[in-house]
Amino acid sequence: MTWPTITLSIVLIVLSFVLTAFILLHRSQGGGMGDLFGGGMSTSTGGTSAAERMLNRLTVIIGLLWVACILGLLVLYKHIG
Repeated sequence: MTWPTITLSIVLIVLSFVLTAFILLHRSQGGGMGDLFGGGMSTSTGGTSAAERMLNRLTVIIGLLWVACILGLLVLYKHIG
């Protein structure tokens, strides 16, 4: 393994944890596992707040960076091996 591969691998691991946390922070839209335990009433009110829109944008940005890291690792492994 070379240093770019190790660096991208570490970045990918960190981005994976951040992306998972951002996805879990999203409010349920109904019909999910939260409704099984009585969470359906709280999800039916209100629209999208500014904080939720910002969370959506950050999730998309982190997701794109995550995909870019995977593609970068694919290119590095192809040129190394």
